[in-house]
Amino acid sequence: MAPLAFGGHRFYVAGNTALVWPHRAAIIVADLHLEKSSWFAERGQMLPPHDSLATLERLAALIKATQTSEIWCLGDNFHDAAGAIRLAGTARALLGHLTTTCDWHWITGNHDERLPASIGGAILPEAEVDGLVLRHRAEPRDSRAELSGHFHPKHRARTKARAITRPCFIRSETKLILPAFGSLTGGLASDHPEIGAAVSRPAEALIAVKDTLLCFKLA
Repeated sequence: MAPLAFGGHRFYVAGNTALVWPHRAAIIVADLHLEKSSWFAERGQMLPPHDSLATLERLAALIKATQTSEIWCLGDNFHDAAGAIRLAGTARALLGHLTTTCDWHWITGNHDERLPASIGGAILPEAEVDGLVLRHRAEPRDSRAELSGHFHPKHRARTKARAITRPCFIRSETKLILPAFGSLTGGLASDHPEIGAAVSRPAEALIAVKDTLLCFKLA
């Protein structure tokens, strides 16, 4: 896992899109967008129907591999407010297991502002933990060290052979934006104006490659 420093804390990037926080034996993820495929199916657009299970299985594997016991999900956990009701079968059973065996925290986002208590865990609009603010969308006017999601950032880099696009973290002095963890999530370019408006300069896009963090300065 690649080390990532922010806000006076040391993290590690796991699976390219999750943060492991050893100080708290915690994992932080953003934008799971569970039940996105079923939301589209209700509207006549068929997508692969196993996105929720795939996302939760990847998260469960990370929890097991890192021996973490505290989970923070930074909003847009479900693709819509009714997603928690549609979640069923193996995916629902797995989520129930995870929320009862871990100290689980849901930060709400613009897609899931009203989550039902039946999903388990604690449901919060935002939180402040060990000097870090955890919320869904970056607040430019807040000068505190802040972790957020929402933008699904991706960075396009050019190698000698070709250009590649990968999920990335966006880091400035006071902001750390996480990439989307969900299986069916798109992405916003790291130099998009909306990200620029949320994060002060200087800022950089960070891509984890095995145990190394590649840093790309953003103009």
